[in-house]
Amino acid sequence: MARNEVDEPGNEVAAGAQGKRVEKHGMFSAMARFFREVMGELRKVVTPTRKELINYTGVVLVFVIIMIGIVWTLDLAFSWFVVNLFGAR
Repeated sequence: MARNEVDEPGNEVAAGAQGKRVEKHGMFSAMARFFREVMGELRKVVTPTRKELINYTGVVLVFVIIMIGIVWTLDLAFSWFVVNLFGAR
C-alpha cells in the first residue's frame, strides 16, 4: 500500500523565510522605488506596428459586434418571454 505523505515545508524553507527580511523604508523611498520599477517595466513594452494595431482593432471591433448581437438576441428573447408570461397592458 502507498503511504500518504503530506507536503509540509522543511526546516530549510522556514530558515530561508526568516533570513529574508525586508527593511522598512519611508513613504517617499517606497514611491521612488515604485516609479523606478514602473519605468523599468515600460522599457520592456513593445509598441505594435501599424499593421498589428489595425489587426488588433479589427479583432476587437468584430468581437464587440458579436457580443452586441448576442446580448440583443437574449434581450429580445427574454422580453418576448416576459410579455407572454405576464401579458401586455
